[in-house]
Amino acid sequence: MFYAYIIQSQKTDTYYVGSCSRLGLRIERHNLGWNKSTKNKGPWSLKYREMFESRNEAIRREKEIKRKKSRIYIEKLIAKIAAEVVPI
Repeated sequence: MFYAYIIQSQKTDTYYVGSCSRLGLRIERHNLGWNKSTKNKGPWSLKYREMFESRNEAIRREKEIKRKKSRIYIEKLIAKIAAEVVPI
């Protein structure tokens, strides 16, 4: 499985959009400062993810989200997922 994901910085309240095959490891690396774009902005928390069968599909979705260049769009994606999770 491959993922397109959105993480949020608890320090700066900014979002980062990415794609990967090992989501848990990738978020751990963001929090350890392995990524130049996210270094010194952590801790990061996962806010949104989509699963795909191929790397190309995940990258395509990542780019689609990034092309929007919109915090509002990202927050709508996150809100949509939150709305789908209904507490029992």
